[in-house]
Amino acid sequence: MKLYGYENMGLPIEEIIPAALAEVTLCASPDELRQMAKFFSFCAIEMERMNSEYDHMHLSDQFKEFAESPHLVVVKNTQDEC
Repeated sequence: MKLYGYENMGLPIEEIIPAALAEVTLCASPDELRQMAKFFSFCAIEMERMNSEYDHMHLSDQFKEFAESPHLVVVKNTQDEC
């Protein structure tokens, strides 16, 4: 597993280059953590189901209440990527 992130610099997300992260801190409520756990489980199931067709998934696409939150994206870890 590798972690990547973007600093909120007020630029459009397309213009920001991701940086490898050493640590991630989640500031979340118990309900938000439970929703993220469901999201991670869903991503794992979809990765297995879709196999090489799986690209990525956004938390906010599964749970609309995260639409205004920082983007949480799950990408399949392969030896050639991430």
